[in-house]
Amino acid sequence: MSSNPSSRRRFLSDSFSTASAFAVGAAFQSLGSRLSHARPIDVKSKVDLVPCCDETTGVPLLKLPAGFRYVTFGWTDDPLTNGDKTPGSHDGMAVIASDGDLVTVARNHEVNGIGSPMPSEHGSYDPVGKGGCTNLVFDTKAGKLKKSWVSLSGTVRNCAGGPTPWGTWLTCEETLVDPKDWEDPKAKVKKLRKKPYQKSHGWIFEVPATGKATNEPLVDMGRFIHEAIAIDRKTGIVYETEDRRTSGFYRFLPKTPGKMAAGGKLQMMKVIGEKDLRRGVDHGSTFDVEWVDIAEPQRAHRPKSFDNLGCFSQGKALGGTTFARLEGCWASDDGIFFDATSGGARGAGQIWKFDPAAQKLSLIFESPGKEVLNMPDNLCVHPDGGIILCEDGDYGNHDSYQRIHTLTQDGNLKPFAMNNVILKGEHNKFKGDFRKKEFAGATFSPDGKWLFVNAQTPGITFAITGPWADRIS
Repeated sequence: MSSNPSSRRRFLSDSFSTASAFAVGAAFQSLGSRLSHARPIDVKSKVDLVPCCDETTGVPLLKLPAGFRYVTFGWTDDPLTNGDKTPGSHDGMAVIASDGDLVTVARNHEVNGIGSPMPSEHGSYDPVGKGGCTNLVFDTKAGKLKKSWVSLSGTVRNCAGGPTPWGTWLTCEETLVDPKDWEDPKAKVKKLRKKPYQKSHGWIFEVPATGKATNEPLVDMGRFIHEAIAIDRKTGIVYETEDRRTSGFYRFLPKTPGKMAAGGKLQMMKVIGEKDLRRGVDHGSTFDVEWVDIAEPQRAHRPKSFDNLGCFSQGKALGGTTFARLEGCWASDDGIFFDATSGGARGAGQIWKFDPAAQKLSLIFESPGKEVLNMPDNLCVHPDGGIILCEDGDYGNHDSYQRIHTLTQDGNLKPFAMNNVILKGEHNKFKGDFRKKEFAGATFSPDGKWLFVNAQTPGITFAITGPWADRIS
């Protein structure tokens, strides 16, 4: 690993803008070449993953390669710095600030339902929204959590999002619940509610590393089933994914780059000659792209319906292209990358690359089966190269559990971690077998020594460190 301070500073800047000099596309293309030529990959080899005890609880919560260790913190119900309880359903996450050995991580909580919002000194967006974000300050030298607090409150189902070049977190709501849902006699959720939401949902919010969040939705960025965002540092354009069976890929053109609240224009990708790219696409296929305007980005549904297709239907009417469940999104020097977690012939996932300069879209990898790569979701890049891939698949058998992989530049895919969370009340009285619950929110410290990642259920944040050069090169 590089120890050059200037390279570390560059990655810190790049990580906030989701950019990296590492050629993400080349890594996936090399993996595809290995598979097509029947060259061996390491994905089936699990022998070097062994149970590893958490240094916080002493429980073997993960299986990891030899030489790696980890601590856990910020569990559901752990006390925040002010004594309030940590909310659950940990999801998307990113490092958004750094001060010496201290890094600030913004973390989503994908909490549904109506109830009391997370206690926050900054107030809440919706007085009955239970989701939001917490920020955590971690000491990378001591390997300990130093501070934690609620940074956004009153939202719903905060799934993923993305860091910005200016050191904030854009958190995305993966829902379109609304006070009007209560008025729909066909709404299945009506019978489950005692009262309606007080505000509309399905927005993106900006969360600072410190200080007060505005609690104001960025309405021009669109209202749909949001997943993740990535920002092109060169142009300031924000790319957005939509997580539903029929998804669009969007971009937001801000009036002033870096000032999301100033508004802008939302557009949906139109792939020339291709109405639907969920199946039947050959590996390496490249298409020309146009963009169509979403005239009413705040529209949640088609008229006289509650179908969640407000933005999507506008784009489709103008020739926009359908994708399969778009999730993770990453911007690097060689393009914008996003995954269709259920795309492809086997429904095991597609990785797409968009080239903004050429306005071209390419399918750079399609998983040939869930045993190789099972529905990729979150992805991030190590500062010295190498990709981290979190799966979110359903294995359907007893001896396979959620995995994290590393992918090297030369296409070598290796299992890095396996969920081994079985609890018998050792921490906060949690009990159960959680090994099939997803990993989420993978993000590295600027020096590349620590990987932060969440187990969504029961809600645990891991900080993992070790000989990364052995896994990423």
